[in-house]
Amino acid sequence: MNAYQMLIDGNWKSNGHTMPVVSPANEEVIATVPVASPEDVQWALDSAHKAQKEWGRRSGVERGIVLRRLAELVERDKDRLARLLSQEQGKPLHEAVGEVAFGKSWLPYYAEFDRRIEGDILPSENRNEQIWIVPAPVGVVVGIIPWNFPNAVAIRKIAPALIAGNSIILKPHEDTPLSALELAKLAEEAGVPPGVLNVVTGPGETVGEALVKSPIPRLISFTGSIPTGKRIMRNAADNVTMVSLEMGGKAPFIVMEDCDLDAAVKAAVFSRFLNCGQVCICNERTYVHKSIAEPFLKKFVAQVQELKVGNPLEAGVQLGPKVNREELEKVERYVNQALGDGAKALTGGRRISGGAFDRGYWYEPTVLVGVRQDMTIMREEIFGPVIPVMEFSSFEEGLRLANDSRYGLAAYLFTNDMNRIMRAVRDLECGELYINRGPGESIHGFHSGWKESGIGGDDGKYGLDHYLQKKTVYLRFEA
Repeated sequence: MNAYQMLIDGNWKSNGHTMPVVSPANEEVIATVPVASPEDVQWALDSAHKAQKEWGRRSGVERGIVLRRLAELVERDKDRLARLLSQEQGKPLHEAVGEVAFGKSWLPYYAEFDRRIEGDILPSENRNEQIWIVPAPVGVVVGIIPWNFPNAVAIRKIAPALIAGNSIILKPHEDTPLSALELAKLAEEAGVPPGVLNVVTGPGETVGEALVKSPIPRLISFTGSIPTGKRIMRNAADNVTMVSLEMGGKAPFIVMEDCDLDAAVKAAVFSRFLNCGQVCICNERTYVHKSIAEPFLKKFVAQVQELKVGNPLEAGVQLGPKVNREELEKVERYVNQALGDGAKALTGGRRISGGAFDRGYWYEPTVLVGVRQDMTIMREEIFGPVIPVMEFSSFEEGLRLANDSRYGLAAYLFTNDMNRIMRAVRDLECGELYINRGPGESIHGFHSGWKESGIGGDDGKYGLDHYLQKKTVYLRFEA
């Protein structure tokens, strides 16, 4: 077991108060991390504020060199990082390998903006005058990251923050802090100056709260739940701090009668059970046209029943445990409530036990039918290996059901009708729409939520905008 320390102002430190990091596969303590005190948080904020000035004055090319070096180090240590990620979060090792590779890709991508953060020169209505729009760093960024992708989302926030000339304080989730701490070690090795990247650990209720209530940060970039995001937004309002919030989803997966049925089934399984269903853009509610419901369900259930559940470090495992006991009990509660309200489990529907499964947070891959739109399991984010399937009669009904949600992060549509595709692009209320394919953002796209799924967003040039502010200069000169 490793005793980790936090990184503050280039110093690795602990304060004598620690919390355990528990493997969700067997409930063993694999490490301890410090619980940051109010003094630790203030030190991190002050050091980030001080260090940002010099970092922001460096050229983009200088900052890009550091990001490229960090990418090389992540590549060098990818196997170790993936194994650690699998241990602390519970996802199968092959998925952890994919996450590390995906996360690394943001570093060279944003490094390419070393010469591309551009402003504008505008003509003035006055003689002998120009108007300049000058981009500038926002200053200190606080990145609050979730437990489901603790490596990739950390880099998702580090890379644009640093290339824009900001400093950043990361607050990883208390269940999965190790990936962020290991990345911080590599950032030091890559040449990130002291104070430019800080990582503080501990509960969100104390450490996160202190960070977002401070007047020092000028941007809070958060990925997590709706209740926490709303709380951050209220706290940030007191200091008029900018926020970028990605707060989960309840993605509809619409299957029309004219689709490639085998492709739809394969994508529906993948987009529900990836990372044990713990993905914000996961297929959370499947709507199938009634004319193909029977063949769809037959194929779908058969593939779900073939999923191999087990130790995430073992080869061939496709489904690991839930991340913690609270999450496991939430999934169990939603399923039991649905069954009590008349739903039927075609497969699964309970915890897994016996042998190695007596320890850890295991739940069977579950398919529910007989659900209604007003059930909790169709309204609230499950975030687990459970999928409710509901039939519908027309494309109009499918769109209506899909939009009948407070969430608006992602949606899926399988059809070969171009008119339906165009209507879905126009009418579906979501930030991401996947047509005839499963999930997976591109680093140069834009990951954003509509409605209560968020404000702001990540990735690409539009995600970089949040890490910059603009200064308008009116320059008069003598002819």
